[in-house]
Amino acid sequence: MDTSTATATEQTKMKPADVVVRGNAGGFLQEVVSGKHNLRADEPVSAGGSDAAPGPYDYLLIALGVCTSMTVGLYARRKQWPLENITVSLRHSRIHAKDCEECETKEGMLDRIETEIELTGSLSSEQRAKLIEIAAKCPVHRTLKSEINIRLQAT
Repeated sequence: MDTSTATATEQTKMKPADVVVRGNAGGFLQEVVSGKHNLRADEPVSAGGSDAAPGPYDYLLIALGVCTSMTVGLYARRKQWPLENITVSLRHSRIHAKDCEECETKEGMLDRIETEIELTGSLSSEQRAKLIEIAAKCPVHRTLKSEINIRLQAT
């Protein structure tokens, strides 16, 4: 097919996927291919899985934590600040919206991700504060805080 005459929908279908996930309908264990990387995902035993790999929310936290650490490290390198190590610890939970003072939504349940960032090195208090500010600007953080348009289609 000549792609110059293809519709936008057809062009979207022709573009290779960034990530492919395959699973057997009999269980939760999934095989994941991301470029040249092979991963697996599963659910914990308490949710009916076999706990053979991280779960979906674990991967979400991994994406945010990795992006946060990379962004902070990049900023510190560019500024030539004495940052030595970055440790990002994350937890996911569901909370009642009414219990969240800083949230706009006041009804139902909300997802909450709590993030702790430990920075080691001879940093000034101003440098530490700026690095925490920069952490909130990592691309994954910005994606999670923005409107996300997810399109599903069956083939």
